Amino acid sequence: MNSHMMPFVIVWVVLAVVVLLAWRKLVTNREDDTLHVAEPDTVQEGVMKEQVGVAHEIEQIDKWGKILTIVAVVYGLILAGVYFYHTWTASSNLGV
Repeated sequence: MNSHMMPFVIVWVVLAVVVLLAWRKLVTNREDDTLHVAEPDTVQEGVMKEQVGVAHEIEQIDKWGKILTIVAVVYGLILAGVYFYHTWTASSNLGV
């Protein structure tokens, strides 16, 4: 791979890692996976409100995660296209 494309590859890798691993993982650590079965008046309202807030935040992250995933895929395809085009034009200049 040409050294002039390396910064673009690094940006793509960082973008993909942020989308796929870090952001959602940090938020889901606060999620309570326990099913609370009780009468509405006996359930602690603070816990419910916190979990509803966490669920809403996860929905927002998932929305942005989908958008950033599409951006990362398109960016990767463009990067691959530029690399193959550059390789093709370099080989045609050599007469191979």
